[in-house]
Amino acid sequence: MKDAQTLIIKRASQQARDIRSFDMMLEDAREGARTLTFIPGQVAVLRVRGEQAYFAFASAPEDAELEFLVKRGYGAGGAIYEMTEGDRVELVDIAGHGFALNEHKGSDLVFVAMGTGVAPLRSALRHVLKHREEFGQLVVLYGARTPGDFCYGDEVDEWEEAGVELRRVISRPDGHDWSGPTGYVQSLLDHVLPGLPSPVALICGSREMIVETRDRLEQMGFEPESILTNY
Repeated sequence: MKDAQTLIIKRASQQARDIRSFDMMLEDAREGARTLTFIPGQVAVLRVRGEQAYFAFASAPEDAELEFLVKRGYGAGGAIYEMTEGDRVELVDIAGHGFALNEHKGSDLVFVAMGTGVAPLRSALRHVLKHREEFGQLVVLYGARTPGDFCYGDEVDEWEEAGVELRRVISRPDGHDWSGPTGYVQSLLDHVLPGLPSPVALICGSREMIVETRDRLEQMGFEPESILTNY
């Protein structure tokens, strides 16, 4: 990307505790038109008040608006978190190689996400659901610290109606009304992978989580080319 482009915030909403989602469009884009070309899993470099930060696209390339998850904090992220409809942000660049989904058509896809790492996997999932006939089974494994840290709870029914198998796990169950599994998201792999004939894993989370998940997948017989990261 040669020059920075201006994004205007169309809406902001609370997704989880200390996490908000922002729908944006290029300032000069037509309403309802695709605003930017990117690959699911790629990351936008956003700048505000002279500071930059990296945010994975949570929307699919086919979506009319660009969506990002932003966590409460400092620097550019903290500034964007407090913004509202009509505020402007600069898009400086697009980084990362994204997920090479076109190379895995016909495969079962297992999305493994932790925390706000669900953003780039949601981008990939939304893209796949728009091309549903090109892929096999879809499984989403999503880990968070507490039930209040899960994002996109309002989309769960939509995903399941489209045939997505969703499994969620929390790592800090004490004091929470939670009857689901506990532990780390990697622990869910053993329960879903044996039943899939041709799985490809898409992983996004902390560096430690990615390393541990990759190690477990390789122990389960995954070839390196069947383990995808976005960056």
